[in-house]
Amino acid sequence: MRFPAPAARRAALSPFLGRLLAGALLGLTLSSPAALAQFGPQGPPAVGVLAVERRPVRESTEFVGRVEAQNRVDLRARVTGFLQERAFREGQEVTEGQVLFRLERPPFEAEVARAQAQVASAQAELQNANSALARARDLVRSAAGTQVRVEEATAAQRTAQANLLAAQAQLRVAEINQGYTEVKAPFAGKIGRSTFSVGAVVGPSSDPLATIVSQDPMRVSFPVNLRTGTELRDRYAGRGGADATRVRIRLITGEIYDEVGRIAFIDPQVDRNTDTILVRALIPNPPRGQANSDGSVDRALIDGMFVNVFVEGAQPVPLVVIPRSAVLQDQQGSYVWVLDAENRAGRRPLTLGRSIADQVVVEAGLETGERVVVEGVQRVRPGQPVQPGPASAPIRPPGAAPAPAGRQG
Repeated sequence: MRFPAPAARRAALSPFLGRLLAGALLGLTLSSPAALAQFGPQGPPAVGVLAVERRPVRESTEFVGRVEAQNRVDLRARVTGFLQERAFREGQEVTEGQVLFRLERPPFEAEVARAQAQVASAQAELQNANSALARARDLVRSAAGTQVRVEEATAAQRTAQANLLAAQAQLRVAEINQGYTEVKAPFAGKIGRSTFSVGAVVGPSSDPLATIVSQDPMRVSFPVNLRTGTELRDRYAGRGGADATRVRIRLITGEIYDEVGRIAFIDPQVDRNTDTILVRALIPNPPRGQANSDGSVDRALIDGMFVNVFVEGAQPVPLVVIPRSAVLQDQQGSYVWVLDAENRAGRRPLTLGRSIADQVVVEAGLETGERVVVEGVQRVRPGQPVQPGPASAPIRPPGAAPAPAGRQG
């Protein structure tokens, strides 16, 4: 067995010894005081802070409500007859007084003509009775007649007069029934589907011909539990009551409706089953865009739809508002990190109020001018100094929040 020559072994070990020596030198260098100063422990953690100040806020409370048409009616035939014409397209908007259905008119026209003939006959009888009464009175004055004849003529004249009034009343009824052959819209609104086809026999006992609902303004009804209602009453009592509020709604698409409503009715009675008070608000529902080819008009609010309702103060009030991201919670409640003059973090318990989008109102616990950590809160420890800097996203004015969210009512 042959072993490598000493020179060959040294050549093979030279690279390994070089790497080993370099690693040892590097370890000695890193353990020196200068190296420790250069690669020492990290400094205070960097955090984003925000100075506490009062901002104008519209107080908002959220409820769940339903959109209702202010006027809604089932159209019915008031006389019996054949349905001759449907003068609208299903789903279109109609105007007040517009003719929607027409019933067969000839039978009713004939009834009007018959009543007119009865009136003419009664008028002739009354004229004859008047003449007979006049002759009887003349005969009494000339001693050729008797008082009994006068009295009989008077009774006949009054009977003829009553018959004329009855005939005129029958004519009026016939004219009214003839008018009922046209079913008109009692108010402007949108009409639904037609229940009957042309040619069907309809009458007062038939199903509704169609349903019409008003469109603008719409009514939003929402129940308010008694406790929340009392809080709202006390909050706005000195500002004008319901007139100091406005109503906004969020549609099922998540979009905030751009029209503002007002409270129009508060039920004076409490529902004993739910312990709630019914509140109604009126909100505009104007058309969106031009009318469609079929005469229909698109509007945002539809009768019967569910919406989220926000009761807001008409005028903003100054409140302490901080980002929700700055608020932490544990078993003791909500708190934030507040910096002192030496940039040391301290825990500060809070009493929170209502939420406005991604911000929250602070009712107690913070004073104007204090610095609150809003970014990097997970790196803060009690009493630990931090390196403060301005928050990357400054707080947005609460009134500009695109989607207000409030406490559930």
